[in-house]
Amino acid sequence: MQSKQDKTTGNITIPTSLDRVSTALIASSIESINRVGPCASKVKLEKIEDVREARRKIIIDRAKEILHKWTIESMPSVDEVFKEVSDTLKIGKVEKYGSEELPAGPELESSKEIIVVEGRADIINLMRCGLLNTVALEGAKVPEAIKGLCKEKEATALLDGDRGGDLILKELQQVTDVKFIARAPRGKEVEELNCKEIFDALEAKVPMQEQQQYKPPKREKVKVELPKEIAEIIKTLDGTLEAVLLNEKLEQLERLPVSQLAEKLQHAEGVDTIIFDGIITQRIVDIASEKNIKRIIASRLSDAVKPSLNVQLTTFPETAQS
Repeated sequence: MQSKQDKTTGNITIPTSLDRVSTALIASSIESINRVGPCASKVKLEKIEDVREARRKIIIDRAKEILHKWTIESMPSVDEVFKEVSDTLKIGKVEKYGSEELPAGPELESSKEIIVVEGRADIINLMRCGLLNTVALEGAKVPEAIKGLCKEKEATALLDGDRGGDLILKELQQVTDVKFIARAPRGKEVEELNCKEIFDALEAKVPMQEQQQYKPPKREKVKVELPKEIAEIIKTLDGTLEAVLLNEKLEQLERLPVSQLAEKLQHAEGVDTIIFDGIITQRIVDIASEKNIKRIIASRLSDAVKPSLNVQLTTFPETAQS
């Protein structure tokens, strides 16, 4: 308290642990006091301070300061981050194995289980997916080093889903102790598979003794209805090794030897249908697709041909007239 010029002033500090409502009531009650003893008085509230809230703020501010310092001290530099990410992305280097210097993954010799593939590109693709226990044949003939590895380790052969893969499978069956066989989807090579397709193929592997030579699914023998004009041409072509080109109105444009068909098609215009006594090959299908030819009818269809979305492929036995 302080007295000056016949007036006394002072500060009243009231600590409380009551709730906010009770504290506010006390404050308003004190402000209503107008006399202290015989003297008139006036009480004015300067502030209400929540000490706990202030303490919490101090704690929070200090925690922020600690966290900031901790983050700066523990955060790796840009170079360290770059190096860590780069190391994760590194797939290693393709190594050489044995006197034949076969392409191999860096963990081939240290692994009890190995994966045998066809070529170096397959090795690189598998390494990209984290599979480092690999070795490549580098040809249809099985190297002696592969034969030795298959005796010492549990070997899985992961082969392309094409005719080449079929031939290598047959060779492996005859001269190695490969335990399991896995195949890429039909028509695909191991080097072009994504990681999911690779792991799916390996998961679907089968024991060598249960593996038969891979054969593509047989086409269902569904009879195809064809116009009478085409049926008549089929009858005249059977056994001739000749081809007939028709326009959209099924009018004959040309008749020629099958041996000249591919060359002729590259320069032909207005062809809608091809009928020939021979085998439908991938080359013929590709040219037909390029030239917007809608239909190919022949005596046989090669197993290696991939189905085309815009060219109808039919064999003589599938026609309703046969």
